Amino acid sequence: MAILLEQATPADIPRIAALAHRIWRVHYPPIIGVQQVEYMLARTYTSEALQRQMEEGQVFYLATEAGEVLGFLSVSDKGEGRYFLHKFYLDNEKRGRGLGQMVFDQLLAHYPAMRELRLTVNRQNYKSVNFYFKIGFVIEKCLDIPIGEGYEMNDFQMLLKK
Repeated sequence: MAILLEQATPADIPRIAALAHRIWRVHYPPIIGVQQVEYMLARTYTSEALQRQMEEGQVFYLATEAGEVLGFLSVSDKGEGRYFLHKFYLDNEKRGRGLGQMVFDQLLAHYPAMRELRLTVNRQNYKSVNFYFKIGFVIEKCLDIPIGEGYEMNDFQMLLKK
């Protein structure tokens, strides 16, 4: 089956939110704990928050296979061939089949003028960090960003140059 990357619209926000909640609640508790997961979901993945992100210029995509939504991502254009990958999430049950690489290849095909792509990823999220290494990203710097309620994002900023 072919993986398709389809641009999401505001009508897709409930699907994105539901998928985010399912993915985060499985993947992130061992990394950041249940309380921070719930805080991040309430902060970033409500309908209002997702609508605001779209209005602020994040372009969301749904990754589908045979009509089934496998994941979502969002990208913003920073100008002059520079982009930022805000979100790259695949359903936990669908991982391990090379889907990450296929979805990433589809993303690159949507942005042929891309020269640089940056992202942030939690430093303890070893599977994701290693995936990004595998597809050509390098660590650019470490970031420790307070996000409220005593929580902090401890991330790598990673860069892919084309």
